[in-house]
Amino acid sequence: MNVLIVTPTYNERENLPVLAAGVLKHDGARMLVVDDGSPDGTGQIADQLAAQHPGRVEVMHRTGPRGLGRSYVDGLLHAIQEGRADFICQMDADLSHNPEYLPELVKAAATNDLVIGSRYLHGVSVVNWPLHRIFLSAFGNRYIRFITSLSASDCTSGYRCWRREALARMPIADMVSDGYSFLVEMLYEAHRRGLRIGEVPIIFIERRVGQSKLSGNVLLESLIMPWRLVFRSRA
Repeated sequence: MNVLIVTPTYNERENLPVLAAGVLKHDGARMLVVDDGSPDGTGQIADQLAAQHPGRVEVMHRTGPRGLGRSYVDGLLHAIQEGRADFICQMDADLSHNPEYLPELVKAAATNDLVIGSRYLHGVSVVNWPLHRIFLSAFGNRYIRFITSLSASDCTSGYRCWRREALARMPIADMVSDGYSFLVEMLYEAHRRGLRIGEVPIIFIERRVGQSKLSGNVLLESLIMPWRLVFRSRA
């Protein structure tokens, strides 16, 4: 397989080497680390990994406005323009997304344009989340599906695999989300364009090191974004 994994980072210096080792075990897998100016030195750790694995790890040091959405816009556009990968994956740096699922996502992408690593395809497959986080995530997915008519069981999963030619059809540069709602915005636009969307089950493991990037502003944006998408499409 020829796969490029785009991984945004912010203060993930302890997790990134472990993630890279798991990803690079797979033949044909490469990484693009998009560091958002991490004050803990994650960018320097990424540079060391790139030096250790030439041709397999690349680093993008971002400046300007921070945010998961902004990082993905820059990273995904670079991945498309590079033109080498058949498949482009999105993966969090906090070890919640197990690289062992990569072959399954890529296999499913042979017959789909976008494949989601789903926590909710067969019940709730989450480890080490408190009950209120499970409720918040499950309610959020129901809320998004109700407003947008999306059918995916996990609209907010950040573990995804795209066929490069399908991702190239997406209006990535026009995405407006800064936080996790970027994931919903991309999924909605993929649905609007008639892309084939599939899911494979994963077990999501809560981060063991570092702090979650979930905040009040992120939650507010996530509440507003589904309505914004629907009104935008009607306009």
